[in-house]
Amino acid sequence: MKVSELGEFGLIDLLAKMANASQDNQIAPWQQLLIGIGDDAAAWQGDASIQLATVDSFIQDVHFPSGIAPWNELGWKALAVNLSDIAAMGGLPRYALVSLALPDNTEVDDVTALYTGMIELAQQYGVAIIGGDISSAPLVAITITILGNTKSQDKHILTRSAAKPGEQVAVTGELGAAAAGLEMLTKKLQFDPQATACFKGAFLHPYPRIAEGQLLVEQGVKTAIDLSDGLISDLKQICKASQVSAQVKIDRVPIEPMVKAEFGEKSLELALSGGEDYELLFTGRAEVIDRVKKAAFYPITVIGEIIAGKEGGVTLIDSQGNPTDQGKAGWEHFTIR
Repeated sequence: MKVSELGEFGLIDLLAKMANASQDNQIAPWQQLLIGIGDDAAAWQGDASIQLATVDSFIQDVHFPSGIAPWNELGWKALAVNLSDIAAMGGLPRYALVSLALPDNTEVDDVTALYTGMIELAQQYGVAIIGGDISSAPLVAITITILGNTKSQDKHILTRSAAKPGEQVAVTGELGAAAAGLEMLTKKLQFDPQATACFKGAFLHPYPRIAEGQLLVEQGVKTAIDLSDGLISDLKQICKASQVSAQVKIDRVPIEPMVKAEFGEKSLELALSGGEDYELLFTGRAEVIDRVKKAAFYPITVIGEIIAGKEGGVTLIDSQGNPTDQGKAGWEHFTIR
């Protein structure tokens, strides 16, 4: 059945039933929800913590090529990239509003698969899907708003604007696998089953670093960003907001081993500029980073330092201590490529 046959309100009813069926009264967002899907606005009982909100769009042929992935994987990723923004602030995601723009000939089964992927991830992170909107459009566009908060005892949030000269630059996890996945899927590259699963999972099934973001707050980190557009590009955002510069030692950048094995010299470019890893890039004094490393349940790698200098400047340093050029910085909308 096409969505044009089911109609707007029929589709809303179907997706509302799916969202309501995922309700779990053991978690706070559902416990505090007063009005969910079906009214002009959702309503819930608030608390005294710092409130967070973010919105992001996932648009066909801009953020994902047509036919690149099953609909449930698109649903997972569309929600994950939004949850990652809350992680980058050190917060807890609570509620999601989902706006869908769909061509008239979209299959209803595809839309329910999309929602299934979102619900699967939402349940893992204790997020309640409580509303949204549906409209027709020539291309698929998924826009998600996430509402969240800090833990009640947290007195600050992570921002891009608190980096200071002398602080170390560090990153969670390993980089490059998501960009490798995009290369693999768009160029139909062939790898062994283990590498294929690694690259595909990193690109289509990212896990937002919610717990890691909270750990950074607990250990005294002030500045962080999630790696969506590429390490260089996102570090520039921190430096611009903080009015500082940074140096990155490229031999310290943690590249996923399978990316190194399959892409060779190009692996560094994928790690620096590929984006969509959704790891956390952060800064802090050496003693703060040491505390994070000791408390972390996930790899933490120091890759450089914050320095005084041109606002937004990022210099790459090779193993000999010399500046080097590694090409493009990363993704940016409205630029000529």
